Amino acid sequence: MKLLLAGETFAATTSVAAGGDVLTSATWVNGATAFNAALATEGIAVTQIGGDRCATEFPYDIDALAEYQAVVISDVGALTLLVTPEARAGRIGVNRLEVLKAYVEGGGGLMLAGGYMGFQGMFGTARFHDTPVEDVLPVRCLPFSDGMEVPQGLQASILQTSHPILAGLEGPLPPILGMNKLDFRRDGSSQLLATCHYRGTDWPLLAVREHGRGRTVAWATDIGPHWLSQDFLGWPLYGKLMGNIVRWLAGKD
Repeated sequence: MKLLLAGETFAATTSVAAGGDVLTSATWVNGATAFNAALATEGIAVTQIGGDRCATEFPYDIDALAEYQAVVISDVGALTLLVTPEARAGRIGVNRLEVLKAYVEGGGGLMLAGGYMGFQGMFGTARFHDTPVEDVLPVRCLPFSDGMEVPQGLQASILQTSHPILAGLEGPLPPILGMNKLDFRRDGSSQLLATCHYRGTDWPLLAVREHGRGRTVAWATDIGPHWLSQDFLGWPLYGKLMGNIVRWLAGKD
């Protein structure tokens, strides 16, 4: 099984002033290292296009996406996919969010994962609200900054243990340290599998939908650090959960 992962790479530049001298260093981090390794143990091959490469390398058409049984978008905003090199040069081109919608309706699987650049985003800059990707999700994005940090940890409540995504997962999920606030579609098109309670509200953590011939998943927290706690990443069933999600997206369950 082949999965396309878009996003989860981060470049950071640090400047340090030492007297009259300023020293600058740069680092590059892949936040999906644990995710990729866990899926490899589940027999799922991950092709990752880092966020810094998505503008130029993310597929432009359904035929290219059809090489994969599922696509995961994680910590890369809508504008990165929308503003292609052609668009930046002022030329009419492809709306890759429309391509993703058509991919799902034609039988593909799509998961949008949470994070600072997930859904609407910590600062409202991910901007998946009112897009073709939102059209196919089991949730709606809130039209403002939707991220919340909860360093004391959030505990998930599992609502539907019989769903294939939760098959073989015993006991509670480990704590998470943050998530995106989302609006679950209560129109009968979707299923809510897990929530997290925070400040009087049960927020969707894991929701699924069958749309057209395809399937979608909203996972409202990260697939790696920092919102996934070290307890979660070290959980023996972390790979099983992520593998179950991908297999369900691909129609294997």
